[in-house]
Order: sequence, then structure tokens, then C-alpha cells
Amino acid sequence: MSEFEHPNGAPWRNLYGRRHGKTLKPNQRVALDEDLGGLTLAGVEWDENPSREPLDLAALFGGRRLWLEIGFGGGEHMVHQAAANPGVGFIGCEPFINGVAMLLGKLRRAGVDNVRIHPGDVRDVFDVLPAGSVAKTFLLYPDPWPKKRHHRRRAVTPEYLDPLARVMAPGAELRVATDIADYVRQTLEEVPKVGFQWLAQGPPDWRQPWGDWQPTRYEQKARREGRVPHYLTFRRV
Repeated sequence: MSEFEHPNGAPWRNLYGRRHGKTLKPNQRVALDEDLGGLTLAGVEWDENPSREPLDLAALFGGRRLWLEIGFGGGEHMVHQAAANPGVGFIGCEPFINGVAMLLGKLRRAGVDNVRIHPGDVRDVFDVLPAGSVAKTFLLYPDPWPKKRHHRRRAVTPEYLDPLARVMAPGAELRVATDIADYVRQTLEEVPKVGFQWLAQGPPDWRQPWGDWQPTRYEQKARREGRVPHYLTFRRV
């Protein structure tokens, strides 16, 4: 066993950021107890899938196209997209359990059934997604890690982008939203290196949100605090 592996063979990965926040409300605890088990992805954890067999997406979503949201926060955007696109299957990854609880409440109220959840690190999902299986990915207001020594923790680094490029289909769309100017810089530097083309033709393309955009609570906070959102669109080539 390598020093960089867990005893079960899983690679040793640091997961930065919070796993828990404020004490959950009683209805959030109920949603976690009653709903999460039926929506989580079987076969993601190493203990249950040590051979790393790819997910059976046909069994999960019945042949529907697959969209992926990395870090769905409170779930506002993903629920909106899932309700508007019933012909698409969604996988959402979010290690912050309070956000997962908020998403479950929104899913109940919206009555959508095309969402599956991994309440953990998206890199675990990359391990078991078939190559070229994802038609669209959303990376919306990821943790900014503003200190320079923490930039390697960002989601626009090779540790995330290389496997993301593997699982995205040719022509697939990657959307990145952030209010941090230096995150924009790093995104524009790193994402094209792994095989994506930035689609902007002029300033409106990164200053104006997408036509089907649903603002997240993080965007609303950024605007209240005077930060300017940027909307970056890439195509897998």
C-alpha cells in the first residue's frame, strides 16, 4: 500500500473547507434521514466499489443526458435546472452537509425526480463516471481561497480539471461563475490547457448571466457586498 492511499486502496485526498455549519433545523434532519439515502449514488465510495466499476448511468437516469454540478451550495440553481429540464439527469456534489439538507428541502417542494447526490468530494465521482459521459457541468461560486498559498486548493487546478476533461463529452459545455477577479484569471489560464475553448466574443458574454440562469444565494451576497459576478462559458474540444 502506498503512503498516499487509505487502507481500502482509495487515494488520499485532502478535502478543504467546512463539512458542517450551524446546527441543522429539525425538518432538515428529517430530510437527511428520510430522503438522502434514496438519492445518493451507489458505487462511489471505495468500500462499496473497490474495483472502481463505472456508474451505470442508464440504470440511474434511463438514457437521459447527464449534467453535473460541482458544489451546489444550497441547491437553488440545480433544482431550477432540474425542474426546467426533466429530460436530463443531474448529479450534484457537495460536501457541506448543511447545503445538502437545504437541497433536499427544495427537491421535496419542487417534486423533481431527476437528481442524484454525492454528499462529498466530486473527485470521487470523477473516478467512476464513464469517459465522455457528461454533457454539461456547472462550477458556480466555488470556494475562492483568496490567499495565494491556497490557490492550489481551487477547483480550477489540474487535480480537478484533468478528470473533469476526461468525463466530459466532445462539445460539452462548462459554465463557471465567480465574483473573484483572480479566480477569473486562474480559470482562463487553466481551463483551456485541458482541452476547453472559451466561447466569449465580447464583454457581454462574461458580464451577463446565461439565459436560463438562477441566481444563487452566494451571488446575491456578492452583489450586496459590491462584488461583480463573471460568467464564463467553455466548450470541450
